Amino acid sequence: MGKALNIRQDYTADDLRQLARKSRDADWSRRLLALSVIYEDGSRSLAA
Repeated sequence: MGKALNIRQDYTADDLRQLARKSRDADWSRRLLALSVIYEDGSRSLAA
């Protein structure tokens, strides 16, 4: 299994979802939504 990464604390899951809604780049929006799941203690498989 890989190493755990530190997650930035200056954004919340809600902030990331809001940024995803405003983004016009679909790939970037998907990444932000996946991170929002992880910020809420979701599993990596759920985020994928």
